[in-house]
Amino acid sequence: MEFMHEKIDIGYDTLDRTDSPDGRRYLSLDGNAYPSVTTVLSILGEEKIAAWKKRVGEAKAEQIGKVARERGTAVHSIVEKYLNNEDTSNFMPHIKQSLENLKPLFHRGFGKIYGNEMPLYSDHLKLAGTCDCIAEWHGVPTVIDFKTSRRPKKKVDIPAYFCQLAAYAVMWEERSGMAVTNLVVIMDVDDFHPVTYKEHRDNWIPMLKDTIKEYTHRKMFRP
Repeated sequence: MEFMHEKIDIGYDTLDRTDSPDGRRYLSLDGNAYPSVTTVLSILGEEKIAAWKKRVGEAKAEQIGKVARERGTAVHSIVEKYLNNEDTSNFMPHIKQSLENLKPLFHRGFGKIYGNEMPLYSDHLKLAGTCDCIAEWHGVPTVIDFKTSRRPKKKVDIPAYFCQLAAYAVMWEERSGMAVTNLVVIMDVDDFHPVTYKEHRDNWIPMLKDTIKEYTHRKMFRP
């Protein structure tokens, strides 16, 4: 199966970005340095992460985190190539298996793909980031994020995922003029079947704005 693509011009292909101890920032076309949405939303899970690190120990937590980040990056890469109709043979077997797990969902769900790994920003939210995918999902324009996990998650445990997608939806509308309100997380789960989570953009805008406000407040008073 080949996936259909319809490129929508948003005025650029890439954005300059920098990484620092304070997180990642993207430079907009007007020269504004906006923090990445993942940097801002990281404050949502900080208490749970701190408690988990205390429970398992710093060294073990760092090891688990490193493995998870590397796997997540590789799965994003193979999914991007697959959706772009490119060769995916040059990946480790466990990463190829993740793609095999996801293929049935992809073949049933995807229509036209408007973009993969798209750098976006919002002057309204003063945020930026790289969106995994914007495409028709079961016939509906959708902002899509790909995740990996060691175990299935409940919706109540992943508010940052939906806030992130809501932010990308706002960014996309500003850049393209296309309003997209459908949000979907597609998650490959270890020793389980892939899981999808669907939400509406407007259900998560209030939490997103509150988190941006808290992040900005902390930055103002940080030494």
